[in-house]
Amino acid sequence: MIGRLVLLAAMAIATSSGAADYDYVQASAPSYPSSPSALGSGSGTMAASRIKDIAQLQAARDNQLVGYGLVIGLKGTGDSLRNAPFTEQSIRAMLENLGIATEGGRARAKNVAAVIVTANLPPFVQSGARIDVTVSSLGDATSLAGGTLVMTPLRAADGDIYAVAQGSVIVSGFSAQGQAESLTQGVPTAGRVPNGGIIERQVAAEFGDTSVLTLQLRNPDFSTAVRITDAINAYTAQRFGMSTAAEQDARTIRIRRPEKISAARFYAEIENLIVESDGPARVVVDERTGTVVIGQNVRISRVAISHGALTVRITEMPQVVQPEPFSRGETAVEPYTVIEADQPDARVAILDGPDLQTLVAGLNRLGVKPDGIIAILQGIKSAGALQAELVLQ
Repeated sequence: MIGRLVLLAAMAIATSSGAADYDYVQASAPSYPSSPSALGSGSGTMAASRIKDIAQLQAARDNQLVGYGLVIGLKGTGDSLRNAPFTEQSIRAMLENLGIATEGGRARAKNVAAVIVTANLPPFVQSGARIDVTVSSLGDATSLAGGTLVMTPLRAADGDIYAVAQGSVIVSGFSAQGQAESLTQGVPTAGRVPNGGIIERQVAAEFGDTSVLTLQLRNPDFSTAVRITDAINAYTAQRFGMSTAAEQDARTIRIRRPEKISAARFYAEIENLIVESDGPARVVVDERTGTVVIGQNVRISRVAISHGALTVRITEMPQVVQPEPFSRGETAVEPYTVIEADQPDARVAILDGPDLQTLVAGLNRLGVKPDGIIAILQGIKSAGALQAELVLQ
C-alpha cells in the first residue's frame, strides 16, 4: 500500500472557485489575553486544578528499592538450573544460612525461580509500615503463579537495607501449553506481593521544622508557576497579612512558612487552592499502536489536505499445460499472474483548526484511519501549519 499526502497552500485554495469535491471546515478564532495581567482570568480552555494535583513538595519524594530473591513453591514452572546457574547458587546459599548442608549432588528441582524485587519507599513512612512490592523473573521460568517470595532484603541507591519483602506472589497472567498449541495471556513471569514489604528503616526527614517549602510542577510552565504564586500570595495576604510565595523558574516555586504554624498545617491550607493550569500545545503520536493524542491548545493554520491510498494486489495462479494426445510433448506448468490495482476515491479537504473541536471534526470528515491521521499530522507539521509540538513515541 502506497500512501500519498498532498498539502497545498492556503491562499491558492482560497482563490479557486470552490468545486463540489471540497469539504470546508472553519470556525471563529478564539480570544487570547491582550496583556500579561490577564493571566489569571483564563480563556475557558485551561483546566482548573488544585495545587496538590499539579505540583508536589520537593521534600515529599519517593525512593526506589531493589533486591534479589527466590520464589519457591512453583509447579514445575521455575528456572531450569542448567540454564540459570545463579538460581542453584542462591538455593545452596539459602539452605546453608538455614543450617542445612548441601555438599555434593546437583539440584534438579524446577519449583524455584530467581527474581528481582522492586518497590517504592513513600515519603514520611515509619518503621513497621507495609508497602507493595513487584516481583519479576530473572531466569527462564515460565510462570510465577502459586509461588511464594522468600524473605528478600530491599536496598536503596546508597546500599543500605530499608525494607524486607516476603509473601505470596499474585500473578494476573497465565500460560497453558499442549503438544500442538500454547496460549499465553498477560505476563505470567511478573507479579505483585500486596503489603509484602515491611519498612525496617525510615528515611530521615525534618519536614516539621522546614521554614521554606519548595513546590515542583509536574508539567513545567511559566504561566502556571505565576498563577500558583499569585494564588498563594492572595491567600496568605488575607490569612497571615503577608506574601509568602515567589516563582523561581518554570518548575520551582519557593514558599516561606509563616510563624506560629506548622509546615504540615500550612501546606494543608494552600494545597487545595484552585489554579488554572496551562501548558504548551502538544500532539503525541504513538506509531506502534496508532494512538494520537491532541492537546486542547493545538491550532492548525488553514491548509488543504488530500489523503488517499493505492492498493496493488498480485495473485500468482500457475496453470498446468497438457500436451496433445499421442504427441511427444510433456506436461508443464505455465506461470499465470493477475495484477489488480485499486485506488479508492480520495477527497481534498480544506482544514482550518482554530479550536480542538473543529480540528477533530475536520480530520473525521476526511474519513481516514489513525495511521492516516498520523501521516497527515506529520505532513502538516512539515508544512509549518501545525502550531504545536509534535511528539513521536
